[in-house]
Amino acid sequence: MPVPHTVITPPRHAPDTPYDPVKRLFDVVGAVVLLVLTAPLMAVVALLVATSLGRPVLFRQARAGRGGAPFVLVKFRTMRPPAPEQGRVADGDRLTPLGRWLRATSLDELPTLWNVLRGEMSLVGPRPLLPEYLERYSPHQARRHEVRPGVTGLAQVRGRNGLDWDEKLDLDVRYVDNRGLRFDLSILAATVVTVLRRDGINAEGSATAHEFLGTHGRPVPARRDRTAA
Repeated sequence: MPVPHTVITPPRHAPDTPYDPVKRLFDVVGAVVLLVLTAPLMAVVALLVATSLGRPVLFRQARAGRGGAPFVLVKFRTMRPPAPEQGRVADGDRLTPLGRWLRATSLDELPTLWNVLRGEMSLVGPRPLLPEYLERYSPHQARRHEVRPGVTGLAQVRGRNGLDWDEKLDLDVRYVDNRGLRFDLSILAATVVTVLRRDGINAEGSATAHEFLGTHGRPVPARRDRTAA
């Protein structure tokens, strides 16, 4: 899908640290190893999605990366497209049983390893969010875009979608200020536990997470969920 060319003043990049070149090498090696190890599993998931939801098997959506630069996130599809006569349909009504299982096990995220390999994402970092959120952040919250977004992150192992937006964005900035190899390894280890426990898969009253409107973390149930698909 084409990336929209929305003109928004991008957040700055964080100053490079001695760890950053190591982090990129760690990302490349980790992504290659994981892609090789999970290739048979991804083939099975792709077949299940194709059988259950049809084509395309992959879901693509523009997200904001480092410095606010847009890129196309790739995941396995988990939702049925709304029928033209239905108009706007809540995400929960579009999720299939297979889609709920893929989300619960985080298997829908496996294709994002290609985003890591391409340098658009990191294994660990703030989760990539929608480009339209850029103009809604406070200056403090916008600092989450000083580094590459991650497949997993500090907010994901501290509560995931069970946290409100203020908590999640504060944790994102805390990661930016404290990133390091030991910290990344601890987050990756905690991610395994979080996935196995299936913690924080969705926000209260939502199939995924409420839209961020710059409302200091207050959920907005009346709006259609658009954070993930």
